[in-house]
Amino acid sequence: MSKYVAAIDQGTTSTRCMIFDHQGSVISVAQQEHRQIYPRPGWVEHDPMEIWENTCAVIQSSLAKKEGIRKSIVAVGITNQRETTIVWDKRTGQPYLNAIVWQDTRTKDTCDQLATDGGQDRFRSIVGLPLSTYPSGPKIRWIFEHNQSIRKAAEDGEALFGNIDTWLIWWLTGGPGRGSHVTDVSNASRTMLMNLETLEWDDNILSIFGIPKYMLPNIVPSSDSQTWGTTTLDGPFSSQIPVCGDLGDQQAALVGQTCFNAGEAKNTYGTGCFMLLNTGNQINHSKHGLLTTLAYKFGNNPAVYALEGSIAITGALIQWLRDNLGLIKQSHEIEALANTVEDNGGVYIVPAFSGLFAPYWRSDARGVIVGLTRYVNKGHIARAALEAAAYQTKEILEAMRNDSGVELKALKVDGGMVYNELLMQFQADILDIPVVRPKVAETTALGAAYAAGLAVGFWDNIEDLRNNWQVDRTWVPDMKENHRNVLYQGWLKAVERTFNWAD
Repeated sequence: MSKYVAAIDQGTTSTRCMIFDHQGSVISVAQQEHRQIYPRPGWVEHDPMEIWENTCAVIQSSLAKKEGIRKSIVAVGITNQRETTIVWDKRTGQPYLNAIVWQDTRTKDTCDQLATDGGQDRFRSIVGLPLSTYPSGPKIRWIFEHNQSIRKAAEDGEALFGNIDTWLIWWLTGGPGRGSHVTDVSNASRTMLMNLETLEWDDNILSIFGIPKYMLPNIVPSSDSQTWGTTTLDGPFSSQIPVCGDLGDQQAALVGQTCFNAGEAKNTYGTGCFMLLNTGNQINHSKHGLLTTLAYKFGNNPAVYALEGSIAITGALIQWLRDNLGLIKQSHEIEALANTVEDNGGVYIVPAFSGLFAPYWRSDARGVIVGLTRYVNKGHIARAALEAAAYQTKEILEAMRNDSGVELKALKVDGGMVYNELLMQFQADILDIPVVRPKVAETTALGAAYAAGLAVGFWDNIEDLRNNWQVDRTWVPDMKENHRNVLYQGWLKAVERTFNWAD
């Protein structure tokens, strides 16, 4: 009988369950969107219980699509939107409030206050992150500052914290009274609370943030043969399966792209855009606005680190054109609309809806559309929206080159936007290197499956995983250098216009 690995991919806008065979092929998939909640400008929330209910639904749906598959799954892996913060009652499983999403900017004042002693890079040498609205730690502190009852529950040992991975693993392994309260090193590195060298919660930072250590999950490897428990008979899998893989979504994509050698990089185009460069077992502290993060840790092997360039808004800009402006009815229509014109007509869109992430880290920035004339039509707007993802990626690649000295020969890409031919060609053109899409482009879920499968011996080693990776399409640059430089200088000028907008 064939065996399979299940991966739960809990993203910013939807949750999927994907089931993979030994070749890394998708056997079954189910997906369901969840609500985006915007209580105030700059605030973004999710309902944790809705996410858990959707997770159960997509698991059951994916299992129902292939007869007999339920008894053939040997491991479960989790990958998740990172930094999104949940605090819940360990006795009931009920969240104290909605999840605060990674894009949310409400912690700006908290971060500014923390930065008065030591500046924005106060903790960077320890955790690899600048003080910003992005990580989980400031979100926890903000919750305590604004809700004394939650602070007291945490101090009394009644409240638990977790990012989405921790939340789902806790429920999958039994929930109240039974669930495993864990997170892997890649997710822990996004909290601003974990020491990059020791891979443990940093007591000094916890004291400064006022966070009790016992509300935090145990930090474990990304692929762990000493599993954190099994799914339960009364849960969505209706059987006991080891839950033994856990990776933040961007690290999972790095694993799914088999970027296991130092110097290999991938870029994921989703709600945001995230480029990771494997730096091996060495911690590389960025001097050019990048994040230093854990890539993964497999079992007892040494941890692998990465440099990351995080872009808040790429695919979400297309959703904004669809949902807020009504420019298109379906996201995929953006390419056809952009192809009605030959260029951007002089228009640039900088989607700093939640400020600018790497390499600027400007929470005061806000989105702009510049270069408008009477000549411009909706085709130019559509094209400028797509090009924004490519320009932001170029900024990250330049920073990585300056930090690491690595000259990438090609960029591996994945995520929903990589099926946009116009965008991928423009990305190759503006980077001046080939862009390569694998046959399995949704590599985030595949990476979680790989982590879980390695833990139980479904795959023997990373060479097995490399053998699964295959090229689907390559885009080769076809733009004159002078034209490339002119376009990029226009982008940099547009970015400057976003600064100092929010007080």
